[in-house]
Amino acid sequence: MARRMMSDEVQGQIRELILTRRLAPGDPLPTESELMTLFEVSRNSVREALKALQAVNIVDIRHGFGTYVGSLSLDSFVDGMVFRAAVRHRRGEASLAELLEVREALEVGLIGGVAGEVPEEDLARLRELVAAMEREAAEDGRVSAATDRAFHLTLYRSRGNHLLSEVLDAFWAAFHRVRQELREEAQDARVTCARHQEIVTALTSGDAPRAVIAMRQHFAGIRQVLTDSASA
Repeated sequence: MARRMMSDEVQGQIRELILTRRLAPGDPLPTESELMTLFEVSRNSVREALKALQAVNIVDIRHGFGTYVGSLSLDSFVDGMVFRAAVRHRRGEASLAELLEVREALEVGLIGGVAGEVPEEDLARLRELVAAMEREAAEDGRVSAATDRAFHLTLYRSRGNHLLSEVLDAFWAAFHRVRQELREEAQDARVTCARHQEIVTALTSGDAPRAVIAMRQHFAGIRQVLTDSASA
């Protein structure tokens, strides 16, 4: 227990060091020896703390080169959500539907606010992505995850909120990874294209209520597929 507490304490000190020195992702951190001296702790305590912080992308240990501030990405958060959802699904719980509900709450709450404010550059990109969806539907009978992901990220890009983009993408990634691992059926590709096109049409006209309805319909369609799959 004491060893765990020491590791936790050193983790906190490293976090505080990053903050006080205003370090950014990719910036070098002091060496192990320097951290030992700075915090007056053992090498094992430093190494355990660094490994724990690496697991959550706060530090990046590059063997032979040194230790750096990590990407600070939400990858570990996504991994945790995916595992949690998979475990709960196998216990008969509606974990995938819960992930979808969170995504819907976020996007429905946001879409009305960007209607009429999406720059033409982003609208053009959204149209390109819908066209790509239509080609994929015609050629492969499905819309690729990459195209769908790019669409949803582009919707809110103009807000310039990096945290928002990362959180939205984290829930998108978690939902699709769980869906893939559980081999859940996807929505009919033609319906997927039509739903996304309706969102773009509403945004282009600046019609916030229509955009909200379009987004709700999009998620309602996915929810229906999940329901049908569960009852099959």
